[in-house]
Amino acid sequence: MTAPIDPVALTARLVRCPSITPEEGGAISLLETLLGEAGFTCTRTDRGGIANLYARWGTQGPVLGFNGHTDVVPVGDLSAWTRDPFGGQIEDGVLHGRGATDMKSGVAAFAAAAIDFVTNTPPEGSVVLAITGDEEGEGRDGTRAILDWMARHDETLDDCLVGEPTCPDEMGEMIKIGRRGSMTAYLTATGVQGHVAYPHRARNPLPAMARLIDRLASHELDTGTEHFDPSTLAVTTIDTGNPANNVIPAICHATVNIRFNDAHSAQDLSDWLHREAEAAGTADGIAITMRIKVSGESFVTPPGPLSELVARSVSHVTGRRPVLSTSGGTSDARFIKDHCPVVEVGLVGKTMHQVDECVPVEQIGQLKEIYGRILAGYFA
Repeated sequence: MTAPIDPVALTARLVRCPSITPEEGGAISLLETLLGEAGFTCTRTDRGGIANLYARWGTQGPVLGFNGHTDVVPVGDLSAWTRDPFGGQIEDGVLHGRGATDMKSGVAAFAAAAIDFVTNTPPEGSVVLAITGDEEGEGRDGTRAILDWMARHDETLDDCLVGEPTCPDEMGEMIKIGRRGSMTAYLTATGVQGHVAYPHRARNPLPAMARLIDRLASHELDTGTEHFDPSTLAVTTIDTGNPANNVIPAICHATVNIRFNDAHSAQDLSDWLHREAEAAGTADGIAITMRIKVSGESFVTPPGPLSELVARSVSHVTGRRPVLSTSGGTSDARFIKDHCPVVEVGLVGKTMHQVDECVPVEQIGQLKEIYGRILAGYFA
């Protein structure tokens, strides 16, 4: 038996790597060295200036994968932090720093659990760690780059766990078996500029845009599905950039974001948005154009052996039976779901992306134990 890997110490080392997207900051290299020394075959799958790591122990199936990211969001106002955001300080049982919660602790926990497991109880199967530096950014050259590399080299996963924070308030209360889809529509209404005293000589795009936005915001997309809450549409901006009170503007911009469940596809919603925009523009004689960005489709891994194994492991460690949820934003699970069944299980996410981000060290130890039990159960 070798000495176990301390996930708290590893988290602190990772936090001390200033890996703000797209900077690697030393985090991927640290893990490559650690995993390589433990017998994992490590391959850098860097793309587009993003550092990514594919580490595999074993050559046969079944293959259980873990996915996570070491990149972090910017610290914001440095003067608002009470501690060095890249100091990795531990005080009163709490580890402080950017990425402590989202999600260097998750990466440290599954790396430590995987190393201990394959070292002390080598399984009949393979363990893969897919770690990216591009989850907080655009996501074009992160997990997708790893999956593209895997496809070219005939590397496969049978199941995968994502270590994102999944619990709202208490450790063990929630795991994610799916995610809503996300898309953003950028609308532009174009009319004719003019003097407010002579509105007949202008064509004001604002009323048309206002009516369109009201129709979109008032529309009930659905009432929810078996595994999802109702879809939502949020208006995030309406803007003309017009400082003058005596000028009818020529252009008005608006943006809406839709988080949608499995009752819809991005294409269906795009078609609906275009129909509504065309109708609003025609009614007012205004040209309304639209650009749509899709961040991901909705998906769900139906409850079954994988989610049951995860839930049972969480319950054993925390004493709580986790809720199977599809709430929250997007994650890289949206890419992995096209490759294999995927479940997300991680820490409490209260402080992620906040000033003074931090995590109780007890939770990091609990998460490593959860991952260890999942590994043991999966290969039993």
